[in-house]
Amino acid sequence: MPARRRGPAATSSISEEPVIVPSSISEDPVIVPSKLPEIASVSAVFFALFFYLLFKHYKIEQDLKRSILINLGLSFVGFIITLILIPVASRYVLRRNLFGYDINKKGTPQGLIKVPESLGIVIGVVFLVVAIVFQYFNLTQDSNWLVEYNAALASICFMILLGFIDDVLDVPWRMKLMLPSIAALPLLMAYAGHTTIIIPKPLIPYVGLEILDLGGIYKLYMFLLAVFCTNSINIHAGINGLEVGQTAVIASAIMIHNVMQIGASSDPEYKQAHAFSIYLAQPLLTTSLGLLCFNWYPSSVFVGDTYTYFAGMSMAVIGILGHFSETLLIFFLPQVLNFLASCPQLFGIINCPRHRLPRFDPETGLLTGTRDGTLVNIFLRLFGRCTEKQLCIRLLGFQALCCVFCFGLRHFLAGWYK
Repeated sequence: MPARRRGPAATSSISEEPVIVPSSISEDPVIVPSKLPEIASVSAVFFALFFYLLFKHYKIEQDLKRSILINLGLSFVGFIITLILIPVASRYVLRRNLFGYDINKKGTPQGLIKVPESLGIVIGVVFLVVAIVFQYFNLTQDSNWLVEYNAALASICFMILLGFIDDVLDVPWRMKLMLPSIAALPLLMAYAGHTTIIIPKPLIPYVGLEILDLGGIYKLYMFLLAVFCTNSINIHAGINGLEVGQTAVIASAIMIHNVMQIGASSDPEYKQAHAFSIYLAQPLLTTSLGLLCFNWYPSSVFVGDTYTYFAGMSMAVIGILGHFSETLLIFFLPQVLNFLASCPQLFGIINCPRHRLPRFDPETGLLTGTRDGTLVNIFLRLFGRCTEKQLCIRLLGFQALCCVFCFGLRHFLAGWYK
């Protein structure tokens, strides 16, 4: 979960030379999106690739492209609204003592600054508004998709609520495992899609079937996937920009994957499932990029459990209803590794401190890895001490490499595995 050291009734995470511009340490900080040019530059590279695949590389129906572009336009509006609302919301949460101190800046002047917490609530609300308004503009003739679409939004909305409750009440971590279980209920109850899986070709002679209907077991798998995705984002955290950055990287990979699948398929139902994923992935990406303008190193706001739960649940429903959960899990490879490394502490086999963070040296500004089982500490132990910004870039680079590995693996196994 994000690193926290609470104020009078608050939370926290990380920052250094923050994008916070305080007139004095005791006064409330001024929140500005100073990382907007850098975020916009990196985003432009991704969207250039996305538009190339959408308009040039693949022949996609005009109605479908038009729906994707309308959704993207609304998502861009969501990005602008996010940039406007975060400074406003920051003032309100500071008034309610929802702030934190940056643990990784302890011992420096920046470690004494009040940093507004739980700004994930802004992203969640903007995302939901964009996703709901898009239903009015969707140009597909088949309206059956609305049932599952709204069930997905209900689960995401439920998760935002529970995440904010966690931020305010500081729910014990064992109880956190139950929160996604509750939020997944609307999706599980409304799901009316197929419950079959395609047997890998090398296993067909042994199983005797090409398609296997799992029935209720498939819904159990959906439930477990939602719980894992939500909690895995929450525990792979603790440094500036990591929570939002990993979400942006995965959401970008999801969008590329879906365009590739739509372009390579001639099945209308299959195309609609992947278009559904794009309709949710685009506003997730743009609102997250808006938040990243404030949360990137050095951070001026903390996202809180509200955002990590929201992001995890959003990607879970995108993968489930887009029918590419196997691919999603490979995109989540760093989160899987982080979870496996964390298991001894999470399940009480060895001692689990409240904050499993690296040690910060205020004299050098470098982080040193501890023996705690997190990918953050493992990277520091493997590659040596570094600054917080360098560590975040390394971790996000690893996330991107895992996504590229997933695309390569799918290409290599195409036609042989399935």
